[in-house]
Amino acid sequence: MSLALSGLQRYPVVQAPMAGGASCPPLAAAVCEAGALGFLAGGYKTADGMYQEIKRLRALTRRPFGVNLFMPQTGPVDQAAVEAYRGQLAGEASWYDVSIAEEDTLGTSDDGYDAKLAILLEDPVPVVSFTFGCPTPAVIASLREAGTYSVVTVTAVDEARAAEAAGADAVCVQGVEAGGHQGTHRDDPQADATAGVGLLALVAQVREAVGLPIIAAGGLMRGSQIAALLAAGAEAAQLGTAFLACPESGAHPLHKKALTDPLFPHTELTRAFSGRPARGLVNRFMREHGPYAPAAYPQIHHMTAGLRKAAAAAGDPQGMALWAGQGHRLARAMPAGELVEVLAAELAEAQSTLNDMQQRSTS
Repeated sequence: MSLALSGLQRYPVVQAPMAGGASCPPLAAAVCEAGALGFLAGGYKTADGMYQEIKRLRALTRRPFGVNLFMPQTGPVDQAAVEAYRGQLAGEASWYDVSIAEEDTLGTSDDGYDAKLAILLEDPVPVVSFTFGCPTPAVIASLREAGTYSVVTVTAVDEARAAEAAGADAVCVQGVEAGGHQGTHRDDPQADATAGVGLLALVAQVREAVGLPIIAAGGLMRGSQIAALLAAGAEAAQLGTAFLACPESGAHPLHKKALTDPLFPHTELTRAFSGRPARGLVNRFMREHGPYAPAAYPQIHHMTAGLRKAAAAAGDPQGMALWAGQGHRLARAMPAGELVEVLAAELAEAQSTLNDMQQRSTS
């Protein structure tokens, strides 16, 4: 690993910042204590809510950790399409006996970005990562002055170049296999019909385009996969779905169970729950509403929040957003610290095997 990254963690393993409650302080602390880099998700929280989680994590571990921020969304939204989708969801609201939030209660599109950033500059954390865009050079410079390592999530070469130009310390390269939201800098509905780039191919492309350290993310569940990404040029690997099933994870029990439930054999990208492409286990809600969901984030996210909460309360995974990467069937329900150690052992074994093969080929 690069000097900066190696100083943050013993193993080249990063626990992904999964917004919505999964990446809670107990999970991040367990990951950090085991020698990997734990993350908190700043998304979908108030600035104070984020800060309270940071304080709780600091009480649980003295090791380095990261916090993720969502970049403000400034693109135009088709309000007629949003209202049409509200009508599409009327049956869901009736079924779960909840009301769908009106437009003026759907929340802002900046996710409290400025307030959260101000907190992180006033009381710095070791790492801050960004999703859904790239911060300005001034923001990254301010973080660096505060002693914070900055990471920008990218899904394409041009996004990686933008991150390098802005002065980012590293990029998190997210392949199409990744669970949850695709961290694209620009949400283009015209691209929905085309498949995204796989992680191995994308890491190779970014490696040749920029000189920044790469954290690879997307469907990774085993140490052997991490070894492959490191051999391809990544400095570390970021895993989200792999940590969802851990007892410390804040994911709903139904979500954890669904990862390996035969009723949910595969994943797809959908706008059904949030208005932005996100990968999750295919369920009834996704099948019925995905084709009609407009490109309207975070408006659709707020619109469906009550429905998703009601489905969870009713014990109905068919109405929940079951975010998961393509490797979800390989999930292991073990304590997070134990999972880190298992991943590290698998990584070491894979690297040893590769070294033996290389030695034999040259002898």
